Amino acid sequence: MKPMGTDPRILSLAAEVAISPEQNVPVILLKLKEIINNTPFGSSELKKVKQDIYCYDLIQYCLLVLSQDCSRIQGGWTTISQLTQILSHCCVGLEPGEDAEEFYNELLPSAVENFLVLGRQLQTCFINTAKGEEKDALLHFFEIVTDSLFWLLGGHVQLIQNVLRSDHFLHLLQTDNVQVGSTVMTMLQNILQINSGDLLRIEGKTLHSILDEVVFKLLSTPSPVIRSTATRLLLLMAESHQEILILLRLSACYKGLRSLLNKQEPGTEFSQELRQLIGLLSPKVYQEVEEQKLHQAACLIQAYWKGFQTRKRLKKLPSAVTTLQRSFRSKQTKMLLKLSRWKEEEDRILQLQLQRQRAMRLSRELRLSMLEIVHPGQVEKHNREIEEKSALIIQKHWRGYRERKNFRQQRPSLVEYKAAVTLQRATLKFLAKCRKKKKLFAPWQGLREPTDAHRVELKQQVDDYIRRHPGSEVSDVISRELHSQAQERLQHYFMGRALEERAQQHREALMAQISTNIEQLMKAPSLKEAEGKEPELFLSRSRPVAAKAKQAHLTTLKHIQAPWWKKLGEEARDEIDVPKDELSIELGTLFIGGTKPP
Repeated sequence: MKPMGTDPRILSLAAEVAISPEQNVPVILLKLKEIINNTPFGSSELKKVKQDIYCYDLIQYCLLVLSQDCSRIQGGWTTISQLTQILSHCCVGLEPGEDAEEFYNELLPSAVENFLVLGRQLQTCFINTAKGEEKDALLHFFEIVTDSLFWLLGGHVQLIQNVLRSDHFLHLLQTDNVQVGSTVMTMLQNILQINSGDLLRIEGKTLHSILDEVVFKLLSTPSPVIRSTATRLLLLMAESHQEILILLRLSACYKGLRSLLNKQEPGTEFSQELRQLIGLLSPKVYQEVEEQKLHQAACLIQAYWKGFQTRKRLKKLPSAVTTLQRSFRSKQTKMLLKLSRWKEEEDRILQLQLQRQRAMRLSRELRLSMLEIVHPGQVEKHNREIEEKSALIIQKHWRGYRERKNFRQQRPSLVEYKAAVTLQRATLKFLAKCRKKKKLFAPWQGLREPTDAHRVELKQQVDDYIRRHPGSEVSDVISRELHSQAQERLQHYFMGRALEERAQQHREALMAQISTNIEQLMKAPSLKEAEGKEPELFLSRSRPVAAKAKQAHLTTLKHIQAPWWKKLGEEARDEIDVPKDELSIELGTLFIGGTKPP
């Protein structure tokens, strides 16, 4: 979304970039430097100008130009160095608004990477150039690029980790040239002065590479400028981070560092920094540093603990009165509730006693009234009947209590008995089904060869039957009729045998097709491995067969997924009704066999 009230200079510059050819865009973008320099530094107008530049994608254009080959850009390294200054000044102090995530996660890291790539290209050109004037110009451009990168890192501290982790920065640091190496180490020193904590957040391998390169330049480079810069840089690292000091003191890689530093020339300009570094690496100073570190850690732990305890007590103070009141009221409520329950119990006992006394009084009055009514000679009989009724009531209640008690005692055994009966019934059904299956699928053994004695016995039985049931004599007419009937039946048999042969051939064809389908199914790949039109080879051509197979498949699935206790009393071949809505899937997708759907 374009901002309202855009600066007309930015608007005209964006329009000129949009209509100009690609080779003229870098030169046009240099006009941004004049616009930025003419705007007061730190003013709201400058922020507005930067927002307009970002909203019209002029920063992205600068980034695209910097990623191109320098030989194709008008003005060469002069234009590129000025564009790096413009890009760094535009990115520092910019408020991207809605596109903050894209700005911080994509644009800024890309700009840092482009700056480092340009630095490596300038380093290569500077080393390969033999002319002094060109070397001075390239060194000047290199310093402009590094200053632009440092300005960008000063405005966005989170990018320091990207620089320290970059392979391009490590290659810049590993150069043997005095001017380039001094510039790179000075930039690293300035970066660590901004935020030295990022040095410990990088990987251990990268940190060791940086330390190795700085120590190498300190010990092996004859240039005093490089050695001085390396000494100050190493001293800054050791003073800022105790971990790096411990690494330099105890690591096997830097075992003889202190002795090599003592051999350095004492009359140099950086002798004071060198003595400080040697002092830090000495055992006494290391011990003091360790003790100071432990003391600071103990103080920090005590401060955190005391603060935690104080905050805990302060947090509990407002709730202490509330807790005390709540506990007192709860105790008082419990006491009142207990007192009311005790009074209710006393009242209930008193009411029961009054009811019993009233009932006894009524009973006695009733007995006296009955005695007045009953004849004096029947009083004894009446008393005996009342006693018998009372005894029957007592016996009835006692028997009921005894039977209920016996039932509660026998209840677990009854449950076990019912469970045993259910299991036995299920087991008998299962065994019956197994025997039935064995009878159905048992192979036919054929007829045994009869022995001679068995043949004689069978012949004797046939003769006895013929003797007991002699056949009646048949006339010629009846014989002819029987002969004609036999001929008709033979003719009917021979005519029907052709149909049976065709049916047998059809059955054999179906069996051959089934065998082919089974073999094809066994050799078929899985659905994950199937490619192209391979699944279409197994689609059924018969919709009734597909429907029946689908129904049988769903029946089997339901039978398998049913709990075991539902299968106890169920026959193996019992069919389960499947709703029609479950069969609404397209039948052509069912795997039955065949070549392709109809």
